[in-house]
Amino acid sequence: MDNQLTPNRPILLVDDEEAWLHSFSLTLRSKGLTNIRCCSDSRKVMDILSDEEVGVIVLDLTMPHLSGEELLPAIVQEYPLIPVLIITGLDLVDTAVRCMKLGAFDYYTKVSEETRLIAGVKRAVDLSLLRQENDLLKEHFLKDKLDHPEAFSRITTHNKAMRSIFQYMESIANTNEPVLISGETGVGKELIAQALHSLSKRRGEFVPVNVAGLDDTMFADTLFGHKKGAFTGADQTRGGLIEHAASGTLFLDEIGDLSPLSQTKLLRLLQEREYLPLGSDIPKRTDCRMIFATHQNLQEMQEGTTFRRDLYYRLHAHRIHVPPLRERLDDLPLLVDFFVDEAATRLNKKKPTFPKELISLLGTYDFPGNIRELKNMVFDAVSTHKNRTMSMDSFKDYLRLRRPNLDDEIKKHPETLTPFADLPQLPSIKEAGYLLVLEALNRANGNQAIAAEMLGITRQALNWRLKQADRDE
Repeated sequence: MDNQLTPNRPILLVDDEEAWLHSFSLTLRSKGLTNIRCCSDSRKVMDILSDEEVGVIVLDLTMPHLSGEELLPAIVQEYPLIPVLIITGLDLVDTAVRCMKLGAFDYYTKVSEETRLIAGVKRAVDLSLLRQENDLLKEHFLKDKLDHPEAFSRITTHNKAMRSIFQYMESIANTNEPVLISGETGVGKELIAQALHSLSKRRGEFVPVNVAGLDDTMFADTLFGHKKGAFTGADQTRGGLIEHAASGTLFLDEIGDLSPLSQTKLLRLLQEREYLPLGSDIPKRTDCRMIFATHQNLQEMQEGTTFRRDLYYRLHAHRIHVPPLRERLDDLPLLVDFFVDEAATRLNKKKPTFPKELISLLGTYDFPGNIRELKNMVFDAVSTHKNRTMSMDSFKDYLRLRRPNLDDEIKKHPETLTPFADLPQLPSIKEAGYLLVLEALNRANGNQAIAAEMLGITRQALNWRLKQADRDE
């Protein structure tokens, strides 16, 4: 069924029989392929192609003035990336072979193979879109700039990996294929989805739905709606959120939590572009773009049979993985400044400055809660600050609470947590202490106060150890 609705470049139908043009264009529209251009005069085809970008051509072989067999080599030579499907009233093997050699995408008989022809048009549309996306992707990476930086204004970053993601997003913005956004909790997956919606220039709304905790009935009712009397308490007909997302974007978060039955319903929605409101036996169609997100490893889940394999692969038309904060620590200064400003505004306080040492301190933490956790840390610090410069005390207290008790862990798992397990010869206590000091300084970017804090000693003690090492040399 429909894998792709309404390509952004039209399907050009070329045939001198206007009745067939009308009939077949209606058939394609009923399948969701609504961007169609009809031409009954073959002499106008090359002019049409020079005036506008066409995605797919369906070309009749036998026509007055210029036959399809004459037009085909000219189209293939001048527009080699446009798939051309040849149709004819006669099933002639020699003609079919000749057309394929000339560069036709496929060959069909007009009356007896309409179902195959529809499937062929869809395949050609998919190929055309894939070629467009590849061209856009190459263009974006070669010029290394963003066409619409305003779409990413809510995402604070200057990280190279994030910039590459933005370039990829611009290249897939206008497709209708599903997008899967993966990443740990708190990395900003919904912001990525909102940016994609903004880039797509869709006239409909961005409709987010968190499906975690929804049972099968709630999932179907929330998404698809219900008819009056569908169940006890259904006093009136209600449209689902997918209806609100018409001509827009439906964003389903935490899809890894869906039950097997809900996964089946979602797969049908993706494949058929149709859904059934509860209590109804008349399917409805949707033209919304669908974006999905999860913090779970869907590959492991489908291998372990808790997530449908066919749904897993159907979701992978486009995939975006948002890196965790610990992999983009170069964004810490920007993010801290942004959240300090936001917190001060919301709390009606004057924006404080923060010490440079704060960034070094935060750089020693792995942020399991990612950007959301950093935001909460900053808001807590701003809410309690009283001086012009923000104190680091609340950050230090927070990190102390979340650092594991190393002594207890070593007793439980000495074979995995001791850093000396693989060394053929153990260093002396003095050597090990010096190496530990060097590593702390390295992680603290040379800041002795932060390094001392990490080691649980005073700055004076750290200085003494460094001086002792210098004397020994």
